[in-house]
Amino acid sequence: MSLLQDLEWRHAVKAYDPTKKVSEKDLNTILEATRLAPTSSGLQPFRVIVVENQELKEKMIQGALNPEVMRDSSHVLVFAAWDSYSDEKIDKVYDYHTDVRELPRGRFGSYTDKIKEIYGAQTPEEHFAHTARQTYIALGFALAQAAELKIDSTPAEGFSNAVVDEILGLKELGLKSVSLLYLGYRDEEKDWLASMKKVRVPMEEFIIRK
Repeated sequence: MSLLQDLEWRHAVKAYDPTKKVSEKDLNTILEATRLAPTSSGLQPFRVIVVENQELKEKMIQGALNPEVMRDSSHVLVFAAWDSYSDEKIDKVYDYHTDVRELPRGRFGSYTDKIKEIYGAQTPEEHFAHTARQTYIALGFALAQAAELKIDSTPAEGFSNAVVDEILGLKELGLKSVSLLYLGYRDEEKDWLASMKKVRVPMEEFIIRK
């Protein structure tokens, strides 16, 4: 199937079959697509936490708008962004880049000095607003890859960030949760959206040409 057919097939599943689990192979494929997503300055200022443990999911449903979906999904991917930028974080990323490319460290110093200056003039709140936006690009890649594998998914912002951050110990990692992605296989009888037509704004209204 083409990418467009895959995207036409997928929808935000409203009920999962808790007896069906995503294989480790397919999960790793989705995670690799997520890892390969583009990010601003190539900094990858976020991490993805994979939650399969049922006890953790049960704790995380506090404050979730669709607790049954979280509970019955095979895996929950938590997209968590850096809480702030720092010179040390930027240097660590670019040292890794130069090491992998077998270049001398500091090869991109003029560029990193520039972005350090930009972020240095911003507040931690501005930093997080920027890092959080980066996660949505990766979320889109994960959704598309899951659809290609015919794995159902549900992106979610309807949850308690405070609860998830505390349960997963994200503050200690310098991270804050942004969004979730539930993965699994739909319950054909309970997923009320599955039988409905996919609806999007018509192309002639959605696209504005100048």
